[in-house]
Amino acid sequence: MQIERFYLGCLAHASYLVHDGGEAAVIDPQRDVDIYVARAAELGVRVRWVVETHLHADFVSGHLELARRTGAEVCLGTGSSAAFPHRDLDEGQCLPLGAGFLRTLSTPGHTEESICIVAHPTADADPLAVFTGDTLFIGDVGRPDLSPSRSPQELAGVLYDSLHEKLLKLPDATIVYPAHGAGSLCGRNMSSDTSSTIGRECAHNYALQTESREQFVELLTAELPARPAYFADDVARNREGAAPLEELPPLRSLSPAEVRELQRAGAVVLDTRPVIEFAVAHVPGSIHIALNGQFASWAARIFGSGDQGVDVPVLLLADGLVADEDAVLRETRLRLSRVGIDHTIGALEGGIHSWLRAGFETSYIAQITPVELAEWLEQPPEKTVIVDVREPAEHASGSIPGAISIPLGQLRTRLDEIERGPMVFVHCKGGYRSSIASSVLQSSGFPKVANVTGGYDAWKLTVPAHTGGN
Repeated sequence: MQIERFYLGCLAHASYLVHDGGEAAVIDPQRDVDIYVARAAELGVRVRWVVETHLHADFVSGHLELARRTGAEVCLGTGSSAAFPHRDLDEGQCLPLGAGFLRTLSTPGHTEESICIVAHPTADADPLAVFTGDTLFIGDVGRPDLSPSRSPQELAGVLYDSLHEKLLKLPDATIVYPAHGAGSLCGRNMSSDTSSTIGRECAHNYALQTESREQFVELLTAELPARPAYFADDVARNREGAAPLEELPPLRSLSPAEVRELQRAGAVVLDTRPVIEFAVAHVPGSIHIALNGQFASWAARIFGSGDQGVDVPVLLLADGLVADEDAVLRETRLRLSRVGIDHTIGALEGGIHSWLRAGFETSYIAQITPVELAEWLEQPPEKTVIVDVREPAEHASGSIPGAISIPLGQLRTRLDEIERGPMVFVHCKGGYRSSIASSVLQSSGFPKVANVTGGYDAWKLTVPAHTGGN
């Protein structure tokens, strides 16, 4: 039995192709499924099973399209209420695979229908590996706050039982393959390692060191990060089954005048260029999310909250001078579709350069160094507001003096906490999130916004006298 791992860094998402004897199973597939179809063809294997460990909340899965293209059967844990033909998997149910089989563990806790899949290479062999979905990560466990009907405390207790009564009773040598790695929104302390073992997690995973069920529940539910608004949308999409990507209409090439008219009608311009290029000149009202970093996740969090849901029409703006602009736009659209943003209707032909040639007005966002900010704060010429858009734990460990903490994922729903008249300086850890936040503030009507370049990391290095607290 062979196992191949596919990893999407932008979403910190891992999926797997397991094959033996000419048969294969794909576990927790991403939305664009060509990679699995192509690899199965290269190996000469038939995809017999498509298995979801649960209805994912942080990305849209391609399970339905993969089943359609390969003839495979989709399998989910009992209780998913999936609206498409599928097989419900109960505790102990097995899926034949070559000389071996995949065995189901019912492991609710992260979600109510969560399962783990144990891979046995032969009928009488010990487990080779376990695919733990979002139940057990490397260094962490799944968040217990995704149920609309049960409290986090209830689910955390159920998760404790799933871990200690089932998963951790597997042999210590069993390889652990989770669905996410470091950077995912589905946990708080995940490792970037690609795999682990049951024995290693028992010894080193912080969440497994608690002495009681009650202590585990308290640990897991204390200071839970806010649940992104788009999670519910993606769960619903995965329950229904997403449309094939090939059915999405082609991106339209838009003139500056067309972009302006669509923007006036409610469309959002999403500018994906590097921070400094956006800062110097951009279409007024644009939202900036650079294509590097966790682009798709932040796009979903920004567009999936406040008064604009993920169905708002999106217009793309990339660098109009790069030789592979079309390829960049296709990649951008694909990344957005992976999190459920399918209403990407077109792109500004020629980028910001065509906008400038058309004679249309542009906006800019001031970029200020930590040293310049420190000098400003010593004798401010006007009232100043500093907004720290890092997570609460980051802010608690140290922040620029006087900064108010509003995590970026909550910014659009907490704008009324920020005064609109004064100069607003925005910072994060290194500058990626603060550029997004600066564009959100400016597009929401804040007249004076500046992005602190280098973020708090640069502040600590260059302004040591000002690193003493919040």
